[in-house]
Amino acid sequence: MKTTGKVTGIISNLVTVEVDGPVAQNEICFIDLNGTRLMAEVIKVGGNTASVQVYESTRGLKAGDKVEFQGYMLEATLGPGLLSSNFDGLQNNLSTMTGVFLKRGEYTPALDTDKLWSFKPIAEVGQQVSAADWLGEVQEGWLPHKIMVPFSFEGIYTVKNIAKAGDYKITDTVAVLTNADGDDLEVTMVQRWPVKVAVGAFADKPRPFKIMETGVRCIDTLNPIAEGGTGFIPGPFGCGKTVLQHALAEQADADVIIMAACGERANEVVEIFTEFPELKDKHTGRSLMERTIIICNTSNMPVAAREASVYTAMTLGEYYRAMGMKVLLLADSTSRWAQALREMSNRLEELPGQDGFPVDLSAVISNFYARAGFVRLNNGATGSITFIGTVSPAGGNLKEPVTESTKKAARCFYGLSQNRADKKRYPAVDPVDSYSKYLEYPEIVEYLDEKIEKGWVDKVVKTKYIIRRGKDAFEQINILGDDGVPIAYHEQYWKSELVDFVILQQDAFDDIDSSTPIERQQFMLNLVLEICDRQFSFDNFEQCTTFFKELINICRQMNYSEFKSEQFNKYYEQLRKELSNE
Repeated sequence: MKTTGKVTGIISNLVTVEVDGPVAQNEICFIDLNGTRLMAEVIKVGGNTASVQVYESTRGLKAGDKVEFQGYMLEATLGPGLLSSNFDGLQNNLSTMTGVFLKRGEYTPALDTDKLWSFKPIAEVGQQVSAADWLGEVQEGWLPHKIMVPFSFEGIYTVKNIAKAGDYKITDTVAVLTNADGDDLEVTMVQRWPVKVAVGAFADKPRPFKIMETGVRCIDTLNPIAEGGTGFIPGPFGCGKTVLQHALAEQADADVIIMAACGERANEVVEIFTEFPELKDKHTGRSLMERTIIICNTSNMPVAAREASVYTAMTLGEYYRAMGMKVLLLADSTSRWAQALREMSNRLEELPGQDGFPVDLSAVISNFYARAGFVRLNNGATGSITFIGTVSPAGGNLKEPVTESTKKAARCFYGLSQNRADKKRYPAVDPVDSYSKYLEYPEIVEYLDEKIEKGWVDKVVKTKYIIRRGKDAFEQINILGDDGVPIAYHEQYWKSELVDFVILQQDAFDDIDSSTPIERQQFMLNLVLEICDRQFSFDNFEQCTTFFKELINICRQMNYSEFKSEQFNKYYEQLRKELSNE
């Protein structure tokens, strides 16, 4: 029998309910508002009173309204048909709405239950299986979508019956499993899983040991992110966080892309909906949307819905990871998720932490980031979730609580610089402040030595040193003037500018330069370091400046075409003879 209750207090989306039976933390309930059922989640239980946060507007709600508790947590619907879909945080399918906006109490099904899918069995009768083991597959677009033993199944099961190859609906039974007690359990193509509980149905979760190629030089060359790794992109408004995420989605070496817009401005959400269907997949030439899922909640939506969007996105990522796929999960922006947590914490009158955020903010963020990772499945296959979130610190203050808490959880830091954005140096990733802790992993160093070349990490460290020395030299030149410092300072500065213009800056509108394969990045970095190792002799800073400007233009052209080292050497020698006194 379900627990019921009645509303006794309302503070915006926080509703106090007097209950007549047991309720659980994070349990879902429905509030009856004149025949309209409003979904809510239990966030606090005390005696015979429960505090619930409503996923809808509470306008018109009054004391005495009836509440019915469901006995389960907020769950994601998992099955064929998720790709190419647009959902909100509650996994309402936005393409099947009755109007422009979802009405209060309107909950649309996540998946099409009438569509037929061509099922092919993988498991055999008599086979021993457990949670997340593959029973069969259907073709979802051009990706093989595995039909698995539901994640909620515990223990070992025996396959009693498996459907023959053919067309089935997602609600049709495709397998019958027998448990240790001899009970038969029917399995369909669709299952449900609570979004705030991590899926642990895998054999092992080792440390990441190889990088994910993104095609973005400032990431792949200087601060690579591991496959199954975590990173975040903090920066002031207007510095290109969203654009950089779009570039990663389009170019990264991943099978499935999940975009979670949690609390974004409506105009940015509209851009996602309109631009993604037009993007071409760099790897297949097909539409990028064919392997993309978009989950969005705008900033004017209730707190609870904004919080749910990131958890729903992560659960969908874990589902595809269990199929042995590489998933790239992009969240924009986790700051607004944290602001949603702050709003609810304040309404619950909890002890506030720094800047009013919950005291356990760091733990909440760390627990969420920990759900990403590289896993080995029970059948020996591997899958991964690479998670990159953005942070929008107020006023560009990178010392605020959300950024500091995320720094503790994420292994890659891609700080965007307002100064670089103002100079139109995109991507505006600050080369000095940004870092990748994966370069310290022996597994990653070994992988880079084998994948690219021996001693690659040493070259990356050397490149960052050149950039840092150039920055120091530039500050001295600004203070003392062009003639107030030795020519060597100008040389140091222009060598760092060579690295900046040729390696760090990237043209997102050029067919070749927008995505750079790792082989090309290796060639260009070796070329730039070779130039920086050479000794020059200049009479004055004008000669030094002119020489390096011409050199930068030559090297930049090599990013846009198939230049070879022989061609560069010819141009270089000609330039050296014209402008230097060697």
